Amino acid sequence: MDESKEKKKLMTKNEKQFIFTIIAILIMLIFFLAPAPANLSADGMKVLGIFIAILFLWITIGIGWPSLLCLLALALVPSLGMDYVLKNSFGNSTFAFLLFTFMFTYAFSQTGYVRKIALGFVTSKFARKSPWRFAFCFFAAVIIIGLFMSPSVLYFVILPILEEIYNILGLKKGDKYASMLMIGLVFCTSLSSGMTPIAHVFPVLSMNVYQSLTGATINYGQYMLFAIPTGILIFAAMMLVFRFLMNPSTKGLNLQSNEFDKMKKEIPTATQGEKTILGVFIFVIALWILPSLLKGSSVAWISNLFTWIDDFGTAMPPLLGIILLSIFKYEKKPLISLNDAMVKGVSWPSIIMVSATLVLGAAMTNSDIGLTTFLSSSIQPITNGLAPILLILLFALWAGLQSNVSSHMVTAQLVPTIAVPAALASGSISAAAITAIIGLIASTGSAAPPAMPYVAVAGSSGWTDSSKLLKYGFLMMIIIILIASFIGYPIANSIMS
Repeated sequence: MDESKEKKKLMTKNEKQFIFTIIAILIMLIFFLAPAPANLSADGMKVLGIFIAILFLWITIGIGWPSLLCLLALALVPSLGMDYVLKNSFGNSTFAFLLFTFMFTYAFSQTGYVRKIALGFVTSKFARKSPWRFAFCFFAAVIIIGLFMSPSVLYFVILPILEEIYNILGLKKGDKYASMLMIGLVFCTSLSSGMTPIAHVFPVLSMNVYQSLTGATINYGQYMLFAIPTGILIFAAMMLVFRFLMNPSTKGLNLQSNEFDKMKKEIPTATQGEKTILGVFIFVIALWILPSLLKGSSVAWISNLFTWIDDFGTAMPPLLGIILLSIFKYEKKPLISLNDAMVKGVSWPSIIMVSATLVLGAAMTNSDIGLTTFLSSSIQPITNGLAPILLILLFALWAGLQSNVSSHMVTAQLVPTIAVPAALASGSISAAAITAIIGLIASTGSAAPPAMPYVAVAGSSGWTDSSKLLKYGFLMMIIIILIASFIGYPIANSIMS
């Protein structure tokens, strides 16, 4: 009986996906065959149809094969062609940056440092003074590690540590404190992925849209100068929500348990190989961050050196890191297994989608296509009537809602595609700053399972449930929108203007 039900569910799902696919193809056919409106070229009409159809598939089916369909469909646009599609997707430096970064950070995730950092926080004397200090230290560890690690990898690395904590504290499924720790793990995992562009797709996607539409760039140093302090404020707000609104009982929690001391003692001493990986990791991060901070130095040789490094782009540091880890050996083996890094470390569905969004963005901003001009002129009547703060809140709200109920990646691509032309048309708000806050907000959605795979895992874990994630996810969404709009935007504007 159960097997029969499962088959029926599967058939229903397959039937729905088939119908969604037919709808998307019909949308493309209509836009390919229908006459273009005034001020839009025929090829611009085709690209607009592909954008709408693929967006529909990303939301209803997923990011896998629809991204490949996007590449194929764009190749059929007469003024683009296959060579254009390949050069602006897989040949784009952003694609290379993400590929190399996923591979490089995988090597670090396989060391004991992630566990060492997490346990160092939760077993510290400070953490064990009270349940709220303990929760603060646990969440802070997630944020700090997450600044440099893919969110999905981070969640599944920290999850076993959290389950050990549940056992030590004697927590059971249904306990509010246990639920809070799981919800906090989800929120902090998502938040950390918006605070830096290192190993994080979402801010990179938004910044790439900005670059495609304006020809200007937001460098990683600028983004982090805005996103890290804004993220810290959001983290503080989350702690206040947990403490005063969720307010779980903390009675009976034995933070002085000897098991915490055993956990700390069980952390193996870092091997020489792991120390080398850490050193290379720090070196690569320095190559990402320092050029944007020091290339304008008043000391000529420092300015020249970091300008030279910056000219290589963001894909060079992780590529260099991979090469160094391949050359350096420990116990006669390279410090990175390229095969494992490619197979286990790279989120292929994510970067295939990135390749599609890169060429889609390039096509939409292509002067021969003329879609940017059409969108700007269409949006201008709406933006002219809105006060700057209302326009900022509008796009922040859009990004917040969409990232909580659908894919972070789709949000990071779609919202700035509309927001940047609107900002340019308004003349009153910074396109770079609005892009930055969208990149942050798009990363933070944690309310509904479609947002990120680990949201679904947490909701079905038994330690919390989907209704609690939905409730506190939307509450945090409102807080994030307000902080990003009223505090984050001015910070980004002052840095990027």
